[in-house]
Amino acid sequence: MRWPSLFLSVLVLFFSCTPDNVKQDNSLKKYFDENNVTGCFALFNNGSGKFTVYNLLRYRDSSFAPGATFDIVNSLVGLQTGKISNDSMVIKWDGIKRNVEEWNKDLTMHEAFRISAIPYYQEVARRIGKDTMQSWLDTLGYGTKKITGSIDTFWLDNTIKIKPDEELGLVKRLYFGQLPFYKYNQEIVKKAMQVESNSNYKISFITGHYLNDKGNNIGWITGWIEENQHPYFFVLNIQASGLQSDISGIRIRLLKDILKHLGFMEGKM
Repeated sequence: MRWPSLFLSVLVLFFSCTPDNVKQDNSLKKYFDENNVTGCFALFNNGSGKFTVYNLLRYRDSSFAPGATFDIVNSLVGLQTGKISNDSMVIKWDGIKRNVEEWNKDLTMHEAFRISAIPYYQEVARRIGKDTMQSWLDTLGYGTKKITGSIDTFWLDNTIKIKPDEELGLVKRLYFGQLPFYKYNQEIVKKAMQVESNSNYKISFITGHYLNDKGNNIGWITGWIEENQHPYFFVLNIQASGLQSDISGIRIRLLKDILKHLGFMEGKM
């Protein structure tokens, strides 16, 4: 089911950064330097409407393949169209041994989402089909929108790209149930994104990773942190020259270091 066309005509996934609502924080550069990566970070305070940004040009103007962050959209479209019946739906392992051992078994949607299981979501995309997926990307205004590659690789192979600003807009609208999908389906995806929950904070995010057309590692994390029942939305995009096997560890460490630097994760916000 789609929402009214009048609403869809004004639906966008990005924010408007102006000098009045953006604080450029170059003190965050040291965390990127310590990990030998370049990139950008942005945090949106939903209460004040203010952004804290490192590397504004990359955040606002540069586009990258979404990698596994596209699992948000793939899951929502799959659920909305019935190709995924619920988050317990199992897709059988195809028997092909892959480098990530966790992928080499039957998986539910919830499990696949949590471990960014590419084979699971490739099968979901094939079941959705190119025309239906393209229609939803048009509806969302997702990144560069056009599927020019294969239906089961387009989010991984640099044929569709999205800006960090747009990624942040997507997760904010997901959090508030404002995307053009049933709220129940949005809640399923939100549940899958929650990584930690304790007395000081709750943090939810999705990660992504791929090799760009120059052979460099690109890593993503996008989501939100809640303290005192107040959400703050963030996106981290990093690049490591050449192959760097610990890109997954770097992005998590970098995110947590930045959040702690900004005063989060201690229950004081």
